[in-house]
Amino acid sequence: MYQTGHYGVALLAYAPLGAVVALAGSPGGAIVGGLVCVGLSTLPDFDHRLPMVEHRGPTHTVAFALLVGAALAAAAAILVESPSPLIDVGFVAFSFVVGVVSIGSHLLADALTPMGVRPFWPVSDRHYSLGVTHAGNPVANYALFGVGVGMAVLVATVITIVG
Repeated sequence: MYQTGHYGVALLAYAPLGAVVALAGSPGGAIVGGLVCVGLSTLPDFDHRLPMVEHRGPTHTVAFALLVGAALAAAAAILVESPSPLIDVGFVAFSFVVGVVSIGSHLLADALTPMGVRPFWPVSDRHYSLGVTHAGNPVANYALFGVGVGMAVLVATVITIVG
């Protein structure tokens, strides 16, 4: 998928987590988490700029998702200055999950294409593809974006009503 499609799938994948965080009393944290998730959702495609790294190779794996999650958690652990260790652990865990969801959403979006992904490389070379649409299909990319934005609006509306 292209950038627009990846943004939409990231919003869709993040929506349940954002809803839980907002309903738990941190709507600002939910918004920031969503922005980070969307902002990192195209990070795996940085492989286009890396010499000797194939596209949809190492940056399109579960291991990379875990690495990004760990990097966000480490950054959160450094940045957090809270009087409560429980808040520290919650924020660090939330940061880890945001990183994993962001990269995971990218893998899900790319799995919609015929090229697919090998998410468990190097452990397995198994290829996953639903072959629904080509990555460059503008209708598919904007449809995914629309669904993601729609879900974000729905979650925000429900939280406003409930919260």
